[in-house]
Amino acid sequence: MNNTMFAAIAETAQAALVVRHIPRPVPGRGQVLIKVHAAGINPLDTKIAAGGGAHARQPLPAVLGIDLAGTVVELGEGASGFVPGDEVFGMAGGIGGAQGALAEYIAVDARLVALKPRSLSMREAAALPLVFITAWEGLVDRANVRAGQQVLIHGGAGGVGQMAVQIAKARGAEVYATGSATRLDFIRGLGATPIDYRRQDADSYVRLHTDGEGFDIVYDTVGGPTLDASFNMVKTYTGHVLSCLGWGQHSLAPLSFRGASYSGVFTLMPLLTGKGREHHGQILREGAALVESGQLRINVDQRRYGLGKVNEAFAQVAEGRGAGKTVVDIGVE
Repeated sequence: MNNTMFAAIAETAQAALVVRHIPRPVPGRGQVLIKVHAAGINPLDTKIAAGGGAHARQPLPAVLGIDLAGTVVELGEGASGFVPGDEVFGMAGGIGGAQGALAEYIAVDARLVALKPRSLSMREAAALPLVFITAWEGLVDRANVRAGQQVLIHGGAGGVGQMAVQIAKARGAEVYATGSATRLDFIRGLGATPIDYRRQDADSYVRLHTDGEGFDIVYDTVGGPTLDASFNMVKTYTGHVLSCLGWGQHSLAPLSFRGASYSGVFTLMPLLTGKGREHHGQILREGAALVESGQLRINVDQRRYGLGKVNEAFAQVAEGRGAGKTVVDIGVE
C-alpha cells in the first residue's frame, strides 16, 4: 500500500480547499484504518472552512469531513469488533484536531464506527451519522420518546429534523413537524403531520393538535427565536424541550413557569473529550437496525462530486442548494 494519499485540505479560512498528497495515516492503539469511499458534508464542515465553528476545535490547516463510509483495511493494536473488508460508517473525524474524511484513508477510534447497513450504498451511509446521532441523543437519550406521546419537531425537513421524525415514529409517538410550504409533502412522506410555520402561529397549532395542553416533547433543530417559542409549547410538569442549537441568550422563565424541562444536545462531545465514544457506536448500530427494518431512510442529493470538485460540494452546502445531503465520492475525480 502506498504511504501517501490524496486529501482535501482547508489551508486557511475562507480559501478554497486544496487537494494534494499527504502521508497516509497509520492506525494507533484502538484504531482502525479505513479506506474512505464517501464523505458526507455537513454545514459545520463549511463553517470550519470559513473560519467559524470554534466549538469544533479544528485549527487550520486541516483535512475536514466529519461523516464517512468506507472499508476497514487494517486494525491497530487493541482494536476489536471488525476485520479487514468490513464496510463501516461513522462520525469519526474532522474536529478536535483530528484528520477528517475528505481523504483516501482515515485512522479512527474503532468505537466511533459501526457496520454499514447492507441495504444502503456507501453514499447513503456517509450521509447518516451526524444527523442520526444528534436526533437520537435528543429524543432517546434525553427524552426517552415513546408510544402515546405527542412530539413536535421544528425543522422536520432538515438533516436532523428528518431523522428525528423517523426515530419518534419508529418508537410509536405521534409526530408533528414544522416546515416551509414547499417541504410539507416531504414531511408528510416521513410520517409526520406537517405544519406550515409561516401560515400558522405557535398558539394556533398547539391548540389544534394538543387541545392547548402542549406537546410532550419539542425538539428544536433551528435555534434562536424558535427555541424561545418552544418553551411555551410543551405540557406543564412533564413537557421536555430539546435543542441541538441552544446557543446565545435565552430566558428559561417560560419553561420554569410550566414546570417543564430542557436538555441540550452537543453531539461532538465524545470526539472532543474521548468520553462516551462507545455510545456513538451503539447509536449507529441502532440506526442500522432501523434502516434494515425499513423504518429509516436518508435523502441524498443526486449530484456527484469527487475530491477534485470538493469546493463545489462545499458551496452547495453553504448556500443550502442541496436536494438532500451532499456527499463527496472519494477516489472519483
